[in-house]
Amino acid sequence: MIIMKLSDKTLSVLKNFSGINQSILFKQGNKLRTISVMKNILAEATITEDFPKDFGIYDLNQFLNGLGLHKSPELDFENDGYVVIREGKMRSKYFFADPNVIVTPPDKAINLPSEDVCFELSTEQMDKLLKAAAVYQLPDISAVGEAGVVKLVVRDKKNDTSNDFSIVVGETDSEFVFNFKVENIKILPGTYEVVVSQKLLSRFQSKNHDLCYYIALEPDSTFG
Repeated sequence: MIIMKLSDKTLSVLKNFSGINQSILFKQGNKLRTISVMKNILAEATITEDFPKDFGIYDLNQFLNGLGLHKSPELDFENDGYVVIREGKMRSKYFFADPNVIVTPPDKAINLPSEDVCFELSTEQMDKLLKAAAVYQLPDISAVGEAGVVKLVVRDKKNDTSNDFSIVVGETDSEFVFNFKVENIKILPGTYEVVVSQKLLSRFQSKNHDLCYYIALEPDSTFG
């Protein structure tokens, strides 16, 4: 029998991934990867469990809520077309999705084309920025290099009289404005090593977990 349990840590990663893409293709082994339908956010994590085979879940949030009906469910992968979620006298049969209907990340590993700006971002800093974006209803977050420092600014870049909120996160010799959409910053709480490429791609590498996000920048970003 092929039976496994999912740790709370893995469940929290999957919950986070469901906010990036509602569907996911699980691959045999201990790596989880997802990509947004717009292909502007890619996330990957290494977990402690090993999945016994490849299978697709169309509505990941529903699947996780189904697991939540149990206290400590076991997943039985004996069947080809579905997984049995079981605990004590309870059973759920959850059917797999056709992998062809799921938007999946490319097989090859992603590498940043260049590493132009690096800084560390703490849970508290990210939390404050996202709260400020919600309070002031601001759609943009920019990494700005000027006067020797890197600061993260939440703002509405289309509005010259927009309220804003900023935090200094590092030092730099360069001048740049790297723009992100606030809605694309879908990362689990934690401390991140952030590296940005002027080729409009960034990497958020978690310092707490084996977890990494690649997030596209907006095309109006500038460097130098």
